[in-house]
Amino acid sequence: MRSDLMKKGLERAPHRSLFKAMGYNDEELSRPMIGVVNSANEIIPGHVHLDIIAEDAKAGIRMAGGTPVTFPVIGVCDGIAMGHTGMKYSLASRELIADSIEIMATAHPFDGLMMITNCDKIVPGMLMAALRLNIPTIVVSGGPMLAGTRDGKMVDLISVFEGVGKVKSGKITQKELKALEDCACPGCGSCSGMFTANSMNCVTEALGLGLPGNGTIPAIDAARRRLAKKAGMQIMSLVNKDIRPRDIATLDAFKNAIAVDMALGCSTNTVLHIPAIAHEAGITLDLDLFNEISEKTPNICYLSPAGPHHLEDLHQAGGIQSVMKEISTIGTIHLDSLTVTGKTVRDNLKGVTVNRRDVIRSVEDPYSKEGGIAILRGNLAPDGGVVKQSAVSPDMMVNEGRARVFDSEEDAIAAILGGKIHPGDVVVIRYEGPKGGPGMREMLAPTSAIVGMGLDTSVALLTDGRFSGGTRGAAIGHISPEAAEGGPIGLIQEGDTIMIDIQKKKIELKVTKKELTRRKKTFQPKEPTIKTGYLARYSQFVTSASTGAIFKE
Repeated sequence: MRSDLMKKGLERAPHRSLFKAMGYNDEELSRPMIGVVNSANEIIPGHVHLDIIAEDAKAGIRMAGGTPVTFPVIGVCDGIAMGHTGMKYSLASRELIADSIEIMATAHPFDGLMMITNCDKIVPGMLMAALRLNIPTIVVSGGPMLAGTRDGKMVDLISVFEGVGKVKSGKITQKELKALEDCACPGCGSCSGMFTANSMNCVTEALGLGLPGNGTIPAIDAARRRLAKKAGMQIMSLVNKDIRPRDIATLDAFKNAIAVDMALGCSTNTVLHIPAIAHEAGITLDLDLFNEISEKTPNICYLSPAGPHHLEDLHQAGGIQSVMKEISTIGTIHLDSLTVTGKTVRDNLKGVTVNRRDVIRSVEDPYSKEGGIAILRGNLAPDGGVVKQSAVSPDMMVNEGRARVFDSEEDAIAAILGGKIHPGDVVVIRYEGPKGGPGMREMLAPTSAIVGMGLDTSVALLTDGRFSGGTRGAAIGHISPEAAEGGPIGLIQEGDTIMIDIQKKKIELKVTKKELTRRKKTFQPKEPTIKTGYLARYSQFVTSASTGAIFKE
């Protein structure tokens, strides 16, 4: 056993003495030791109940003959960090999470790991650590929040964000916004739409590192607790058979994850996280692979923010396994990929059906023939930009408009809510990339303001920053190279014409090559605004969004 390095033999008597100081007995020390990474805290709704999930997971480990050992990691609530300096730290926390797990699981050599997780950067951070360490691991999420209800309609966090713009434009009153605020998020769990947290939980299941049900069983459902116990028992099977994350997360498995991503219409943040996770497994995923798979994979689900359904609906319809079964009929799923069940995808899908066709459409009757995400390229984004095309109005799939340029999110929000943005404008927000932000803030506030002001069918927004999974509209993020790295987005001037053609995967600044060359000669990128602390170090080591914003080697 790997854990024998810290507990077996004459020389390890001092080590055993320290374990016994914590109450472990000889029987517990003789068993395989499983590190239980628990991201519970009291600042993220998706994490407030994770101590319960962790206890259930530990019960499963004990039932199967192991000894669980819990340790924590940090987590940022993107919703609470949104719209201020705090959001600069969200993406950057992903690397700290992965690094801290590496430290804990190397300093204390566990035989296996259970990762109790939820929410935007915590899930990918844990997956990155799992593939870096490559010891038997299983991931269990805390599950999605239920949607709220208001006047007989389902609402969620994005309803509140968009409500701010509606108040500013006189569509609703502050009293109505308060009522919405009070009911949109009814309890624990990751926010109820196909936002980044749930996108990554679903990707985890599709990748094969979470058990069936991991992505969609509601947080408050007792089935979530039973899943945690089952996962606790299953990690012992993985340890005994020495099935490791890299045995599961192969290139074919990543292609499965991307295909499910496209079928669901997941968050654009998956285009940051999936390549970063693959990198830890020694696999390079080019952004063009997303377009290649999107062209073959229809968008068969219409979940918030794109459509009316939420994760509870997807779960009722059969969850991720039913989505995989449906798109496997057109050959977009690699059925022989191994999963943490110890079986292949093919085995897992036996007997799986779709229970609600209003939620999971057939591949013959999709919402669109292409997947939910598109990678755009052109002279404005030579290394790519990302858009959630499933959440774009048909009127905005091809668009040309006047650039309105802002060097920070705050300036853009002030202009939008101040009525200074008009139909036909293209809002440009730059110096918000991984290096320039630093930290690549999510732009949910400005995109929600555009929707709330009723401009989502006439105004586009592009940025070298990124968007929340809750963003909808013609919002193109991850523009690479970013402004701080001298990218063309830094050369845009107020009033320039920008052409966006999502159908042809193009984004162009309609300025001559001669003019761009002239501008570049005098262009001096702005320095990151944060000069000290972790983010200052982060800005020096982080790479482009086009490579997953991983650290330089």
